[in-house]
Parts: sequence; structure tokens; C-alpha cells
Amino acid sequence: MSEDELVFPLKCSIQNYAWGKLGHESEVASLLKASDPAFQIDESTPYAELWMGTHINCPSKVRTGRGSTLSLKDWIIQHPDQLGDAVTKRFGNDLPFLFKVLSVNKSLSVQAHPNKVQAEKLHAKFPELYKDNNHKPELAIALTPFKAMCGFRPIQQVAEFLSRIEELRAVVGGPTSCKLISASKTMDMPLQREAMKDCFTSLMNQESDFVKSELKLLINRLQDLDSAGTDTSGFESETLYKLYNEFPGDVGCFTVYFLNIVTLQPGEGMFLEANLPHAYLSGDTMECMACSDNVVRAGLTPKYRDVHTLCEMLDYTGKPANKTKFPGKSVTENGVTITTFSPPIRDFAVKKFQTSPGVTALQLPALTSPSITIVIQGNGIANNPTLESSIPLNRGEIFFASVNQEVMIDVSSESMLLFQAYAAV
Repeated sequence: MSEDELVFPLKCSIQNYAWGKLGHESEVASLLKASDPAFQIDESTPYAELWMGTHINCPSKVRTGRGSTLSLKDWIIQHPDQLGDAVTKRFGNDLPFLFKVLSVNKSLSVQAHPNKVQAEKLHAKFPELYKDNNHKPELAIALTPFKAMCGFRPIQQVAEFLSRIEELRAVVGGPTSCKLISASKTMDMPLQREAMKDCFTSLMNQESDFVKSELKLLINRLQDLDSAGTDTSGFESETLYKLYNEFPGDVGCFTVYFLNIVTLQPGEGMFLEANLPHAYLSGDTMECMACSDNVVRAGLTPKYRDVHTLCEMLDYTGKPANKTKFPGKSVTENGVTITTFSPPIRDFAVKKFQTSPGVTALQLPALTSPSITIVIQGNGIANNPTLESSIPLNRGEIFFASVNQEVMIDVSSESMLLFQAYAAV
């Protein structure tokens, strides 16, 4: 690329976390292979995340015309005016968002992300654990059926589980369980939140050997019921078995009775604001977040568990599972459907572009923020007035557009599916 080009391809890297899908089963690996034929997929390797952005843990690279590369962060430092005034004034000289593709095989930890004030305090006090001083709200948009636990259930559902499942009642504690059951019969929201916090905190702090023994009793009981032909779906047995097989004896297995279990169909979204407990379970998804890697964990993980911090920071408001979804707003014109997912924050928003069969042109409008776009399906050619030559776009191709840059795409496949992340300024 020349120094004057303001729209250009990015070379992005992946993270091989243990929970990722293996080999060709991973959308992350498949996308990277499609954009880079030299990349060799190892069927025994987990390919968990594809990162697009400037975060120091896995920065994207700019391919220069001299056959070398520099980081996208360095390019921005050299061209600060290409962030735009609105981004610079609010966020400084960097991209405020981090864009990802996730391929989840093994369940992720029971976790939450701190708000801005909490993140600053955690970073100052425990910089080796919380390396960013920024908050980390997240938006997930499913590429395949995507399953997760997200937010606390309505308290009445938790009360029913506590009443029916003696092993759960044992690990939470009898008096604490009774307090929640009583609170569930009132309309007193502060009382309900207090009871939910007491029960969840009691569970997460329970002695590990006792948790293991009660969990084993519950698993054995459900397996006996299954063998007898009894329906155990009312015990969330499918998710419980998955968690138990992946993390035998872990206290996080019992969180299926506190947290909503949600399945997103392709194109559906979910917004994870600060202090919302969640755990991804399976599937492939786009994910956009504030530029941070702060995670507070307390279960289903071999990593450090900060149980006290997590239990103190969580939002204990119960809500139905369908309320955890975050719908986008769609507009269709000239055979192109643009769905905008814009959470109530300024750090990021995401647009999904889907062309219908027969469409030959796709316009990505100029924005008041830089953007990063990835091609999930289809192929075409991207054009922009600053380009010395067009950018071939195939599955897995990722490109950056500076502020106020319109991109026109000549569509050469039956259809195209793209996702674009940008700051909502």
C-alpha cells in the first residue's frame, strides 16, 4: 500500500485457547485459511479467537508496499488525524474497540467484566491480574447456533430449583435457600437482589470437596432417571452434563440453576454490559468489545478465580432469558439488508451487511469513525478513491477504513455477508 491509502487490508492473528474448536471444525481457522492459503490447519489444535484491532495482546498488522508490515497501532500513531475528531476527543489516539471471531467448543469460565471505575481500581491494585484500566462491555452476534449462560434467571425460577433439587439446596445452604424462596414470593426487588446475591455468594464460596460430592450425587441421580426413561430436561441436564464432563466437580456446574441458558440463532445478538455474569458454551460468533482484556472469573476455569471480586460486582437483577437478547435494527434497500447493533455505549457498534442473490454492488457508507470489516461469505472487489488498486475480497479478508471513507464493493458472488465494527461517536 502507498502512504496515501486510507482503506487497506489487515493481517490478523489468532489465539489458540484450550476452549476453541479443533482444526477444520473452527470457523476461526477456516476464515484464516480462506484468506491465507499458506496457513496450515492442525486438526489437533484449538483455534479459539481471531483478533482484529490494536490491543497489545494480538495486534493486527498493516501490509506495506515494501513487503514488510507494521502494527495497526503504529500506523494510527503515524496518521492520528485518520481516527477523526470525535474518536480522538473521547478516546485518545487509539481504536476504542476490539473486534473478534470466536469458535467455542469447551465452555468458557463463569465471568463478568468490570465497569470503567471498577477496572481502574482493579488495575491499580492488581496490575498483574487486570492489565487494562478500561471497561469491557461486549456484543456477540451469532454466526452459527450459539449457546451461552447470561444474566441471572428470574428469582422464581431459582427458587423452584432450590425447592426441587436437594443437592443444590445443600451447597447453597438451607437458611440462605429459604431466604431466597421467601423473597421470590414478594415484589420487593431490593430484597430479591439481596437474596440472590447471598445464595450465589454462598454457592461460589462453598468448600470444594462438599461441592464435588453433592454434584456427583446429582449427576448420578439424573443419570438413573435418564436410564429409567424419565425426562430430566427440567433439571437443565444437557448443559449440566456438558459442564460436568468438561470440568468435573467444579462449582460452576451449579450455576446452570442461577443463570439463564440462551441460544442465539445466526444473526441474533446479545449485549453483555458491565457486571453481567455469563459463560459462553458452544458455537461460533462475532464479538465486539471495548479495547480491554479484563475478565473476572470464579468458575469453570483453570485460571485465577477472584470469587470475592466477582460476587461483589455482579448485577443480581433476575430477568427472563429472552430479555438477554439484543436485537439489531434492519433496513433493506436495493437487495442489501443492513442490520445495525448499537449498544448504549460509545466504544463500539457493529453493522451486518447481507446481500440478496443478484446484487452486484454494495456500499459501505462513510463513518465518523474508523472501521474494521471482515468478509464471512462471498467475494468481490473493494474500491475507494484513495486506493491505487482495488482490494480483492474473499471469505476471511479483513480491511481497515479510515474516518470518512466510503467503500464501494463490486459483488462477484451470489451473495456476500460482512460485519463492520466502528466507534459509535
